Amino acid sequence: MEEISFLDLKAQYQSIKQEIDKKILEVISSQRFVLGPEVENLEKELAAYSGTEFAVGVSSGSDALIISLMAIGIGKGDAVITSPFTFFATAGAISRLGARPIFCDIDPDTYNLSPVKLAELLEKEGTEFNGQKIKAIIPVHLYGQVVDMDPINELAKNYHLCVIEDAAQAIGSEYPSKKGIKKACSIGDMGILSFFPTKNLGGFGDGGMVLTNNKELTDKLKLLRMHGSRNKYFYEILGGNFRLDAIQAAILRVKLKHLDSWQEMRRKNASSYAQLFQEAELLDDGFVILPRNVYKDKGLTNYHTYHQYVIRAKNRDNLMEFLESRKVPTAIYYPLSLHLQKCFSGLGYSEGDFPVSEKASAEVLALPVYPELPASHQEYIVASIKEFYKGKN
Repeated sequence: MEEISFLDLKAQYQSIKQEIDKKILEVISSQRFVLGPEVENLEKELAAYSGTEFAVGVSSGSDALIISLMAIGIGKGDAVITSPFTFFATAGAISRLGARPIFCDIDPDTYNLSPVKLAELLEKEGTEFNGQKIKAIIPVHLYGQVVDMDPINELAKNYHLCVIEDAAQAIGSEYPSKKGIKKACSIGDMGILSFFPTKNLGGFGDGGMVLTNNKELTDKLKLLRMHGSRNKYFYEILGGNFRLDAIQAAILRVKLKHLDSWQEMRRKNASSYAQLFQEAELLDDGFVILPRNVYKDKGLTNYHTYHQYVIRAKNRDNLMEFLESRKVPTAIYYPLSLHLQKCFSGLGYSEGDFPVSEKASAEVLALPVYPELPASHQEYIVASIKEFYKGKN
């Protein structure tokens, strides 16, 4: 069996090498490396793709979160609600600005922020938490599936809260809202994207974007990413260096043309897994629980974009070790909920506070799902999982 990769970026690059290399050379020849026309064009193209009026390119997905919070004035004495089952940057951005992350448990099927738990939290706390003003909610569209946003937006409206979608893993994912089909980043007040190389739309380094339909927020975001300066050496507010490089924007513009076909290949790989697991008789016995596509029958094309293909697995850690011995790469997103991380110990949470998130951390396992994944690799992966649970035939 040839080597199985968890993600093969080289295969993607080889398929578009000529386009990418040509575009990079154009930027080098122009000698315009920070912001400029490539960034401006990417902003227009991604706004159109995501269904928003405006987009602001920034230095990373993490910085996109920080600058979004800065744009609405989040700081000391404020609090922001988010999921404990996500990458560190979501809550880290809140803390870095001196505000307090408030965690809210997740839905067991989607791993996304639970609207039911959010309603319970807001009913209990109102708009203050331990003397800190709750000002915003950051729902995370985990693994490539959008949070159930309608009830969250309704709660946000009732409690006068800003909604910032963390769509770092969900570019292009769709949601059947009451106002029609919406794409990630177009449903809340702002939405953020990450262009880290491993993302579905990844650059050759760091990059991110904030999308919104609000002109006033757009102007402030652009001001903040340039140290708070509109005119060189004159500073209106305290900002930072959050600028997107032109080379990254140029690469992303090439890749954006191929994104929908790559997303479809990911969905086909997910369908293949579902069939293979069914044939292996691993589902009815409860050994494996597949990802839930909660919007699949709602008329959406991009109901799930499978940034990760995440199963729940009985005896997960031993399975992972067994697969490693069979040269099958896997990953855990995420092995420890944020409320139990050492850096957030000062928030006062403890084990048992968010049981759904904690249970997910003990059971989830990500399998390779990148667009170019060979069918033979998928077959070997599922056969290896079957061997672990049922032994060799």
